Amino acid sequence: MNTTAALLLRKANLSEVPQIWEIIQDAIEQRRLEGSKQWQDGYPNELSIENDINNGFGYVLTESETILCYAAIIFDIEPAYEEIEGKWLTDGDYVVVHRVAVSKLAKGKGIATKLFQKIEDLAVQQNTYSIKVDTNFDNIPMLKILDKLNYTYCGEVYFRGGARKAYEKQLS
Repeated sequence: MNTTAALLLRKANLSEVPQIWEIIQDAIEQRRLEGSKQWQDGYPNELSIENDINNGFGYVLTESETILCYAAIIFDIEPAYEEIEGKWLTDGDYVVVHRVAVSKLAKGKGIATKLFQKIEDLAVQQNTYSIKVDTNFDNIPMLKILDKLNYTYCGEVYFRGGARKAYEKQLS
């Protein structure tokens, strides 16, 4: 991997669904190997990705045209976040990050951390100064990233019947 090439966060194209789906499948398998219950029930699937892209939520982080990771970045209300067992840091506009998956080509290179830094930049460009994210209690890699980037644990939210740890970061 060429570390001098610029990392670019951009909207994904429908033509990229097969590549993105491969990255998601690797992430699903990684979760399974780590003993996580996250993403082990048929979600997300290719339709989730197509819907993200059609809705303008699907983003890829690329380096020299190679897709290194995928995320749904949503500048809108997340209905599941309306009910939190705990308290969010802010009540205003926020960006939601879902379905983060890193290519196995980029594993262990800090790419997910760079992705979140790019999302922070994007949020500020859109005059949105809060990022909210949730993850499974057993998704250790994501919990470490959120800790490293100073996200604040706010409580639990419920998705598809399961409790998830909810985090928020205020941007300045």
